[in-house]
Amino acid sequence: MQKSILGLVIALLCCVPALSQQVQRNPVGQTALRQIIPGHYVFSSGTFNSGIIVTSEGVVVLDALNSEAAGRAERDAIANMIRQPVRALVSSTFHNNYTKGNLAFADVWKIGHENYRTDLLQLMQREKVSAEEQKARLPDQTFRDRVTLHLGGKEIQILYVGRAHTRGDSIIYVPQDRIVYLSELFFADQFLYIDDGYGLDWLKALDAVEGLGAEIFVPAHGPIPADPRETRQGLVRFRQMLVDIRDAVQKEIARGATEDQAVATVRWPQYEKMQAYNAQREVAVRRFYRQLTGALP
Repeated sequence: MQKSILGLVIALLCCVPALSQQVQRNPVGQTALRQIIPGHYVFSSGTFNSGIIVTSEGVVVLDALNSEAAGRAERDAIANMIRQPVRALVSSTFHNNYTKGNLAFADVWKIGHENYRTDLLQLMQREKVSAEEQKARLPDQTFRDRVTLHLGGKEIQILYVGRAHTRGDSIIYVPQDRIVYLSELFFADQFLYIDDGYGLDWLKALDAVEGLGAEIFVPAHGPIPADPRETRQGLVRFRQMLVDIRDAVQKEIARGATEDQAVATVRWPQYEKMQAYNAQREVAVRRFYRQLTGALP
């Protein structure tokens, strides 16, 4: 018995340097695989989070991050630590920072909303991406409202709750474990990115999320508290940010301000120290202004 335990310890110690060296050589920067609750993980590369749902019959991944190297690092982490094959990749945002990683999942069945596929294809065509890369990144299956997977005794709901960060965002809800992966519908303790977003719809989408009955809300960006149920408080704060942006822009419209005048006037001091505030403040004002005035369909 003692010999068996000693052998196990030696084997584990031998593995540690190899894994450490692999992470150090990883060109995408700092990465980490963390268990949220049993059967649910998040893989982080820098500030980007990818959700991982583990079942006895394989793994479902949400968002493959911003490069093929990041995707490879995630697959290596899954293979080394979770030891289950990846059965499906669900993608939410069509932007490069969440689809370049799809290249590392070319052999995996890929799922995305129909608007996600349309927008990703248009993006890649504008950027003159090769046909081979387009095939590797595009979804194999699209949906309009929902797709439900039954894998290893778990019901995994892939849902469309309306336009938000983009017009084709997907979320994943696992009712059995009351956990929902929100992709870029949720920026934890960061200012929102809304270049292709729809602020008023975003609020409705978050209201739909609230109606699911989840207890844990996994963001695409930002930290996850030691007690993952505290993510609810973070989501409440994020929704309030959307309300504050809407109300401030609406106030300027009510007093007759033009779009440029609103941009020059509107500030949110409570958010100015957040990541992305300086880059996205003007974008947020313009997107909300145009939607509130009907200029953004």
